[in-house]
Amino acid sequence: MTDDLLKWRSEFPILERTVYLISHSLGAMPRATFDHLHEYAEAWATRGVRAWAEGWWDMPVTVGNQVANIIGADRDTVVMHQNVSICQSLILSCLLPLKNPKRNKIVFEELNFPSVMYVYEAHARAHGLRIERVKSDDGITIPLERMLAAIDEETLLVPISHVLFKSGYLQDAKAITERAHEVGATVVLDTYQSAGTVPFSVKKLNVDFATGGSVKWLCGGPGAGYLYVRPDLIDQLEPKTTGWMAHEHPFAFETEMHYAPNITRFLHGSPAIPALYTAESGYKIINEIGVSAIREKSTRQTEKLIALAEAAGFRVTSPKDPNQRGGTITVWDENAAEITKELIRREFIVDYRPGAGVRISPHFYTKDEELELIIAEMKKIRDRREYQVTEKAGAAF
Repeated sequence: MTDDLLKWRSEFPILERTVYLISHSLGAMPRATFDHLHEYAEAWATRGVRAWAEGWWDMPVTVGNQVANIIGADRDTVVMHQNVSICQSLILSCLLPLKNPKRNKIVFEELNFPSVMYVYEAHARAHGLRIERVKSDDGITIPLERMLAAIDEETLLVPISHVLFKSGYLQDAKAITERAHEVGATVVLDTYQSAGTVPFSVKKLNVDFATGGSVKWLCGGPGAGYLYVRPDLIDQLEPKTTGWMAHEHPFAFETEMHYAPNITRFLHGSPAIPALYTAESGYKIINEIGVSAIREKSTRQTEKLIALAEAAGFRVTSPKDPNQRGGTITVWDENAAEITKELIRREFIVDYRPGAGVRISPHFYTKDEELELIIAEMKKIRDRREYQVTEKAGAAF
């Protein structure tokens, strides 16, 4: 069958020499990123400090507007940050100290990304908050009814992953948000593993906040996280994780804080400008293709991966229902960690997560033949126990 999205393949240099199936961790770098980084260096070299007034200062919002198109947000409701941990801390700083001591519970899934859990657990110790981790029965999924039952009138915040990093399980964010709002709780949706491969709209989901990054499916590289704030909340909140970019008149250098009357009040110190330059080329491509087209191909290829893996005698641990998974397929073997190391040595770029197995993620630039190649290589390594070669050689990955 004709795959029109493969016309973009030539834009990604690493695809010329590897079978690259790890966009759930680090999306392939677009060729245009070289030019964008040169633009940054040229601006710094030739314009110096004037570059701030000639675009740098506005980039957290102008680049954020490119993300807004991808996640279904209004313009000027997304700002760029260095990473999700900062965004989560900033959100929580808006809600502390507690207005109602009885509403002190934070609910999230036990399969949430650990870095996010570190943020909330640290604040919980300092501010008397209670953490409720919703249990998983299989280490892969979170029962929706269990999540909904955990959210009650004592819940302050529900920071959840849209797609679970370990298994690719896609949670019902709409149902969780509706339940949270029903009892007066606030929702933070982490879209790191969904933006760029799963179509959604933060407006239609009606989440209070959304955050994520550019490293993965957006092919934007590290250091370019983003924060969405629901428009009606923007002028109601005063983040305590803050800085001069959040000030209404930052260059007045006033000694008292007066928050900006727009999304910039959710900024803090000087932004990571080089990272914003690198992110733009990936956003441009994702916006031009459209996430719906990417999802259509992803669903087809992940179903093909499942069939290939099972035919080769592997157990697929990610959800079989495409409506319950993102763009990743996880394949289990008792020696999955060792198999992964050998695959990487052979230029099949994937990774491994304990309890889930080998994580494999086709993206819009992936050929169908590469799916056949990866499973065939995994089978060969398993059957011939060729992963022992790397163990004996002491290779490190």
